[in-house]
Amino acid sequence: MFMGEYHHSIDEKNRVIIPSSLRQQNREKGNEFVITRGLDQSLFLYPLSEWQSLGERLRNLSTTKSNSRAFLRLLFSGAHFVQPDTQGRITLPQGLKDFAQIKVKVAIIGAFNKIEIWGEERWDKYYKEKRSIYEELSEEIMDVRI
Repeated sequence: MFMGEYHHSIDEKNRVIIPSSLRQQNREKGNEFVITRGLDQSLFLYPLSEWQSLGERLRNLSTTKSNSRAFLRLLFSGAHFVQPDTQGRITLPQGLKDFAQIKVKVAIIGAFNKIEIWGEERWDKYYKEKRSIYEELSEEIMDVRI
């Protein structure tokens, strides 16, 4: 389970450090990831095993439906295998960096079964918008009052 929030900068070669605490959680599974377009202008970084599991679930989508085809095309056309180097860095493909409007600073978010990479400004805006409805979301999703 990935968790936590980290802030880093991208270097001149479009590399970003994946925090060691997040990398450690995937080390026993080979330390390989797949990065792709996410939601809300973020990038999703899946451990390879989780990506394969997602692929198995998506295999059941009907490709006769236009929305299913579009989703699969957008998700998989943006996907790239990545493996952190010895310093824990991965390279962000330029197309994905553009999609997420990432400039120099990023927020790296542990998001349960995946890691999300956001442009720092976009994350700050999203966080401020959703923070105010956190309890309401909790009641709706977890059926529990915090």
